[in-house]
Order: sequence, then C-alpha cells, then structure tokens
Amino acid sequence: MREDPRAPVMGDVARLAGVSHQTVSRVVNDHPHIRPETRARVERAIEQLGYRPNTAARALVRGRTGMVGIVSASGPFYGPRSAEHAAGAAARAAGYAVASVDLAEITRDALAAAVDDLARIGVEGVLVVAGHDIAVDIARSRPGTLPVVVVEGDLSRTPMTVGVDQVAGATAAVRHLLVLGHRRVAHLAGPSDWAEARARTDGWRAAMSEAGLPTTEPLVGDWTAASGYAAGRALAADPSVSAVFAGNDQMAIGVLRALHERGRAVPGDMSVVGFDDIPEAEFLVPSLTTVRQDFAAVGERAVGLLAAAIRGESPDPLPLVPPVLVVRGSTAAPAAHRSSREAPA
Repeated sequence: MREDPRAPVMGDVARLAGVSHQTVSRVVNDHPHIRPETRARVERAIEQLGYRPNTAARALVRGRTGMVGIVSASGPFYGPRSAEHAAGAAARAAGYAVASVDLAEITRDALAAAVDDLARIGVEGVLVVAGHDIAVDIARSRPGTLPVVVVEGDLSRTPMTVGVDQVAGATAAVRHLLVLGHRRVAHLAGPSDWAEARARTDGWRAAMSEAGLPTTEPLVGDWTAASGYAAGRALAADPSVSAVFAGNDQMAIGVLRALHERGRAVPGDMSVVGFDDIPEAEFLVPSLTTVRQDFAAVGERAVGLLAAAIRGESPDPLPLVPPVLVVRGSTAAPAAHRSSREAPA
C-alpha cells in the first residue's frame, strides 16, 4: 500500500521497475521493440502503483487520442437506446475511451453542433445513433476527415452505416400472420423520416405483394404507445382488419390497450405483432409476438467500421444483421379461419 498521497508519476514507475523513464514511456505507448520481460516488469510496477498515463501526453506522442464520440437522441425508445449502449460497450471493449452527447431532439443544427463539439475535444471518429435522414445528411456532407458512422442509417444513401435488416424482420413478421390465415394485415408505421420506419413499411408491402394481397396506406405513429393507442382505436372500428403489424413494441402496446377497451380480443379477434422485443414484451397479456434485434452485433460492427475508417481504410459496406421473429401469445389464426378448420366434414 502506498503511503505517498500524491498521484504516481512515470518516474515512480521507472524506479520501482528498475528501468529508465524512456523505457516506461515506450511500454505505455505500446512501442514494439521492448523485451517481454522488461514490459512485464514495467506493467507490474504500473499496476502496483496505480499509475494512470497522461492521456493528453500520450496523444501527442502517438498522434491520436484513442477516443471516439457517440451522439444519440434515444429518449425513451428501446431500440435507439439499446443501440447506443451496445455501441458504447463495443467501443470500450475495443480499447477506446468514449465521449457521449445525448440530444433532446434531432435537428440538423443540434446534430452538427454535437459532432463539431466532439471533434474539438479530439475524438478520432463519431458514431451517430439515430436512423434519421438528418444523421445521414450530416455524415455525408460534413467537411474534413473525421469519420462518422450512422447506426441504423439508410445504407442506400451512405456506406458508412450499420444496422439490422429491417426489411427482413418486417417481412418475417407479416409472413407469420399470412401463414396463420390473415388476409387484411394493417401496418402502423413509424415516422417517415426514419430509415427504420421506411424499411419496415417496405417489408410489410413486400410480404403482402408476395402473397398477392392488396395494401392500404399505413397508419403513422411517432414510436410512442400513445400514438399506438390512437391508431388502435381506429383499427378496432374496422372489422375487416384481422391483424396489425406495428413498427415497434411501444406502439404495439398502445394498440393492445385500445383493442382491449373496444372489446376486440387479442388474438381472438385481432392479432398484433411488434418490433424490437423490449424486455416487457413477454410479460404482457397476451405476451407480444415481435421481432428481436441483435444490438450487441450492431454495436460491434459499428465500432469495427469506425475503427477501419480511423485507420484510413475505405471499408466496404457491412452486411445487415439478421433479425429473429419471436412468436408469442398475441398472434393466432383469424376467427373465420379457425371456424372453417373446426367445421365438421
């Protein structure tokens, strides 16, 4: 136990390890030409003393800070919040220090200012966790060499994005309903300026078209349960609709509440599917059929793409992360379909 109250410095490490100040500096800065036994002796001294290298000094020596920035506007929404946490964990696991900026709302000025602020403190790259068109525009148009990767952005507009295959997830959800026998599957979409919302709508349309079934214009919410509740009241009044695919689980929860209040049983009268697989989904009554996203994989790929760009590489676009359909109690065959199967021959 050290009795000296001052913070240990590099000279203390050098004395304890029996090496020069320059040798300690080389170990701290990962110089390749250090004998293994010398490196081990210095590392033991660093651990024993609790020495913490000066980050600013290391940055001057190495020409880099080892720090990345994360900008998000996740708010109360499970998907963006989970992606943000996963990206931060992946960055730290890769050895980066992380500086975060959480925006109250996504606007062009706020997002551009956040990226500029992070650039001023010396981050080597930025992850923007917002699948919003503004985020893609900032990533494409920002001057300079600071790499910017958008998490859940529109891959058709910038290769510097990673995310889940939203189209595949939506298609799987709607195909599940069609296999059960549903023919009128309504869609409650998220805001149209979010790439994820557009991709999920595309998946719904693709599955319906594949089955030769018509679609109507989707209802549009804002990702909140309140918007799902408003849409659910409208859906409850339409007896021709037997199933609804909601753009996220929170809107699906609002739909469930509205259907319950209007006396439409789930899944007896209407089936409901969400997207995200929030932790509460399996504990709802009925438990919610939904699409699970692998946010850990998204975070790892985002950091890998950013690290490649920091190294000066021009990485190819990464494949999208496959989602998983989780079937629970909120989906079943429509009443008419069940009746025909149960009728005597």
